[in-house]
Amino acid sequence: MKFDTLVKNGNIVTGERIWKGNLAVKDGKIAALLAAGEEPEAEKVIDAEGKYVFPGAIDTHAHLNEPGYEWREDYAHGTRAAAIGGYTTIIDMPLQNEPAMTTAELFDRKTEIVGKNAYVDYCFWGGLVPGNFDDLEGLNEKGCVAFKSFIGPVSPDYQTLTYGQAYEAMERIRKFDGRAGFHCEDFSMIRWQEERMKREGRMDWKGFLESRPVAAEMIATVDMIELTKATGCKVHICHVSSPDVAQKIKEAQKAGYDVTAETCSHYLSMTEEDVLEKGALFKCAPPLRSSEEVDRLWSYVEDGTFSGIASDHSPCTYEEKFTEILGKKIENAFDVWGGISGIQSCFQTAFYEGCVKRGLSPSVLARAMAELPAKAFGIYGKKGGIQVGFDADLVIVDPDREWEITEESLEYVNKISAFVGKTGQGLPVLTMVRGQIVAENGRVVGAPGQGELVVRLH
Repeated sequence: MKFDTLVKNGNIVTGERIWKGNLAVKDGKIAALLAAGEEPEAEKVIDAEGKYVFPGAIDTHAHLNEPGYEWREDYAHGTRAAAIGGYTTIIDMPLQNEPAMTTAELFDRKTEIVGKNAYVDYCFWGGLVPGNFDDLEGLNEKGCVAFKSFIGPVSPDYQTLTYGQAYEAMERIRKFDGRAGFHCEDFSMIRWQEERMKREGRMDWKGFLESRPVAAEMIATVDMIELTKATGCKVHICHVSSPDVAQKIKEAQKAGYDVTAETCSHYLSMTEEDVLEKGALFKCAPPLRSSEEVDRLWSYVEDGTFSGIASDHSPCTYEEKFTEILGKKIENAFDVWGGISGIQSCFQTAFYEGCVKRGLSPSVLARAMAELPAKAFGIYGKKGGIQVGFDADLVIVDPDREWEITEESLEYVNKISAFVGKTGQGLPVLTMVRGQIVAENGRVVGAPGQGELVVRLH
């Protein structure tokens, strides 16, 4: 058989091991795993000598803002950035769309709009708000991989669930074996703390950090775990910032409950000191934590607690960080847009922080960024691994390549990010989606519309 592509001499990384060998691609699938030196005929040969060949990373949490807020980010720019960064599949959030994707009809509308612009493959989170419980099954039938809600404050275009509403929604989602995902920060605690900071005149960055304590994240997470136990519904805890919260998730997993979770590259590389010293670009929710907590959080990546190192790519304009948001003047830390743009920078940051600085095996990242996310969101077997029959989604990483993140290198609509200025070692130099090269050496070489919708398989 003549293959389409042969990737040879690479250090092939899976969640279980690393070995030097070759792999062959045919019709967009991984067709053969071969020993080093075994070189069948192929149309294209890629020599990965001295480099790691990872399964394509899956971004479990991205906000690409199309349709409705394309001036913050759109599919063309966001998926170009993902391709350069090594994410071959993104799971897009339903909010910061106009309107939020809460019905099957809106699923179809969004697919029609964004499909022609995507450079990498994409899945959808379905919306989960108080008024759309009767629409959840229809969204599931369309292929949504999970359903996103908040147990904490959210932007005006979306709505928080109460614990009672979450209980009912989870009962419904359990019936079709879906997964409910939650932004876990306790609403009442944060609102009270925000009012307290205002009363005390503490509207600076320290006041912001103190308004969203780990306790708020802990309370909401523990409560959602209890609702999982009560309803039997699978749950995903979004963007965990605290190792103490991760420990509660780990304990639930050990007890046999289907609780998955993600963290983000900014929680694994940035600290509250960045917020205090540099301000607006580093504002996110939950907020960044201490350097000691960053170090401890890595142990939960290593032990498999996290099914995802996500970007939580939450883009905005320069003005929304520094001057005004939708016509409202920014007067204090609480007015600033809360979110970090990182979809292009997360993989290289995780590799540097985890494998280079902390000496973790690249297999840890293959598990955390590909295998476990694919399993959590029901797309494993198509995505998530380097196995015969899986999509040929590959990321070749040069472990010796040094890098610095600059504004000019970013593909975003708005070229601002807390990652700008970071330096490190170990860079994705080639990204392949279903056997087609979409990015190489920091440049996009794929075409818009090359990305495809991926729906939940099981």
